[in-house]
Amino acid sequence: MTDWIDIGTLADIPRRGARTVQIGGDKEIAVFRTGDDQVFALVNECPHKKGPLSQGIVHGHSVACPLHNWNIALKTGEAQGADSGCTPTIAVRQEGARIWIARPVAVQVAA
Repeated sequence: MTDWIDIGTLADIPRRGARTVQIGGDKEIAVFRTGDDQVFALVNECPHKKGPLSQGIVHGHSVACPLHNWNIALKTGEAQGADSGCTPTIAVRQEGARIWIARPVAVQVAA
């Protein structure tokens, strides 16, 4: 059974931007809102050099890492184009204006 955590409302996340949440001792989670108001959550680390994805530019359903401009798909966490690597995704659900994320289970990012 999934343990869901209420992290606020859609309005708490800037359109075409992100906010971060820290859950216990787990890795920081970046929660993204696209221009069409879809919400995605990823571990807040680029698979390349662990850049803070929450500080990147959201375009369409991707985010550009602020360190080296790697494009990461928000739905899958996969690096796009010629780059390779993957950032763990976190399940998200929306109930009305409220946003919930699944409690991560031992989230680890490959070195």
